[in-house]
Amino acid sequence: MEVYSAPFDVRLPRGDETSDDEIKTVVQPDITVICDKTKLDDKGCKGSPDLVVEIVSPASLKTDVKTKQALYERFGIREYWIVYPAEKSVVVYRLQPSGKYELSDAYAQDELIQVGIFGDLAIDLKEVFTE
Repeated sequence: MEVYSAPFDVRLPRGDETSDDEIKTVVQPDITVICDKTKLDDKGCKGSPDLVVEIVSPASLKTDVKTKQALYERFGIREYWIVYPAEKSVVVYRLQPSGKYELSDAYAQDELIQVGIFGDLAIDLKEVFTE
C-alpha cells in the first residue's frame, strides 16, 4: 500500500486511451491510496486508486461533492471520502457491485471510521480533527 498527498497526478484512462499523451482525465486528489504498485510510475498513478480522499473548502465544494464523485464512480474507485474540516466530519462512499457509489456512513469528530478496503483498519477522527 502507498499513500500519496497532493500534488500527485492520477491519470484515469478510458479503454481507448493507451498512451499517456491520449489520457484526458487527470486529477490531483488531496489523498490517494494505491494498493497495486504496478499503477505507479514517475508521473504518478495510471489507473484507478483504491481510495481517494478530498478535503472540502468553500471553493471546492461543488467540484468535490458533485463532479469528482461522479468521476470517481465512473472510473471504479472503490472508496471515496469527503472531509468537511469546518464541521469536523467525514462522509464515506463505497462502490457497490452495481458500479454505483452508496453512502456508507457519515462520521463525526469523535468516531472511528472503518476503512472499507482494509477490514482491520480504523481511523480515529479524534486524532484527525485535533484542536
